Amino acid sequence: MDSLHHPPDFSLVLGGPLFQLLCRAHLADDALMMLRQRVIAISLCAWLPLLVLATLEGRLLAGTASVPFLFDVEVHIRYLVALPLLIIAELVVHRRMRPLVQQFLDRNLIPESALTRYEAAITSVYRLRNSVLAEVLLIALVYGVGILIVWRQYVALDTTTWYATPSAEGSKLSLAGTWYGYVSLPIFQFLLCRWWFRLLIWARFLWQVSRIELSLVPTHPDRVGGLGFLANTAYVLAVLAVAHGALVAAQLANRIFFLGAALTQFKAEIAAIVIFLLCAVFGPLLVFAPQLAEAKRKGLREYGALAERYVREFDGKWLRGGAPAEEPFVGSGDIQSLADLANSYEVVRSMRIAPITRDAVLLLVAATLAPFVPLLLTMMPLEELLTTLLGILF
Repeated sequence: MDSLHHPPDFSLVLGGPLFQLLCRAHLADDALMMLRQRVIAISLCAWLPLLVLATLEGRLLAGTASVPFLFDVEVHIRYLVALPLLIIAELVVHRRMRPLVQQFLDRNLIPESALTRYEAAITSVYRLRNSVLAEVLLIALVYGVGILIVWRQYVALDTTTWYATPSAEGSKLSLAGTWYGYVSLPIFQFLLCRWWFRLLIWARFLWQVSRIELSLVPTHPDRVGGLGFLANTAYVLAVLAVAHGALVAAQLANRIFFLGAALTQFKAEIAAIVIFLLCAVFGPLLVFAPQLAEAKRKGLREYGALAERYVREFDGKWLRGGAPAEEPFVGSGDIQSLADLANSYEVVRSMRIAPITRDAVLLLVAATLAPFVPLLLTMMPLEELLTTLLGILF
């Protein structure tokens, strides 16, 4: 089991057909380095042909279309901000998730008898992560649902744009629009869907670990039996949250700038992306709730019985004349022991049933909402916005 205690390559992202393709193209290695080359190559493959084709078709500048390419905020944010963030998030998750998983072993949460099951859970992660079928199905999902249904019917703007012109028979794609709809968008949607698939793998791994009877410690100061490190999932996935926020903010920006909408009309959409990410990141951690609740009940029973025994002995010794005459009360460690026992009982009593902290929730919410801040300028001047923000902070 030595390989388990020091897993060298646990990673949600270090595998799969696309990863192998990037390695062969010398855009990645086993440590996910060459990040700059990867970001530039993939982003330019998706964005640069759009610029060239839109220029050749005369749809680059204002006046050539209701939404010219140069002023399409959504497409620039999607491929020059959100797409690079999705790629950067791979390196962040790769580096930060490994020590996070190692904590299960470093904190002795996995009993010796359950190490085989823990190893099987990790092996299952590798198998799904490297699945060729999974990525083929993701490609089919992107083209069959993401492009033909979601984008063409619900996301594309209902006006003359650099990529399409509305007509009675439906939107007619330009050359740039054809590349956009069948190359650029699928690249982005595939990377996005692959991240959702990885989050499902992570959730499944946590569920499998939660089926193991963990060695939880009710008096652990993190107040979740030693599982407090799992709240750091928010820090691991913060970059991914920013990418999702940027994607939604870009879509809203186009509707504000070109369709005359107001930011206040999209409260539901903004709330939805925040709630979605909170559920995606923290929802899987709830699988430990039954064990934590049981550990809390057991801890209250055991430490309650211990406290009962101690306070009775303390009462008999110091209040009922049980202490030897030569033993001084001043300087006795009994009072300190009583206080320590009370503190331990309070830690057990205040145990939470989910390894989620307020700071982690606030971090994830802030990361998701950060890309929406520039849109506040559509509601008030910059000076007024800065004054309001400073007033909130100070």
